Amino acid sequence: MKTITISRRARSVHALLRRARRENVILRSPEGQEFILAEVDDFNREIELARQNRALMKFLDSRARQTETSAAPEVRNLLGLAGSSARREPRRPA
Repeated sequence: MKTITISRRARSVHALLRRARRENVILRSPEGQEFILAEVDDFNREIELARQNRALMKFLDSRARQTETSAAPEVRNLLGLAGSSARREPRRPA
């Protein structure tokens, strides 16, 4: 990854940086490519943003309430990976 220092005269870029301090920004080029502008040094800010993501919090809450688990061989079978190419569970001593 390359770091680029922004000139103080680049007003439009500084406006984007101010916006990125409040929330992550998606930049879309005229060709349709998308880039994310986000603050990288503030992990606590990332946690705050994740907590504000209602869809993510709902998903994590539902996962936290799950009580059933599945054994690896069962999951491989459900995914159609139970053939000869699937990794085998190590045998446990009886």
